[in-house]
Amino acid sequence: MDYLNAFWTGGLICALVQILMEKTKLLPGRIMVMLVVLGAILGALQIYEPFLDFAGAGASVPLLGFGNVLWKGVKEAVDEHGFLGIFMGGFKASAVGISAALIFGYLASLIFQPKMKK
Repeated sequence: MDYLNAFWTGGLICALVQILMEKTKLLPGRIMVMLVVLGAILGALQIYEPFLDFAGAGASVPLLGFGNVLWKGVKEAVDEHGFLGIFMGGFKASAVGISAALIFGYLASLIFQPKMKK
């Protein structure tokens, strides 16, 4: 049942974002920023954690989950280091995910030889 919940909630998030992209004039970058900020806000309001427990990877993989991870990192760093934690918490919490994305993206570019658009 966990796989099913992850699948349909992640799919629903992606479908809603696709509808937002199709029906508005918002650029994809702005929509991505909105999703990260929304994830951080939902984390701050303590709404995202129960959703994450229910949906698992369906809630943690989309950009909403990234915003929540940033929020958790900043919150922990502020509790530990005070004001300076605002600046270092997000980097510490998301470093592994960002590093993996860069490494695997680079490896994929070596394997598949990307071409520039004309």
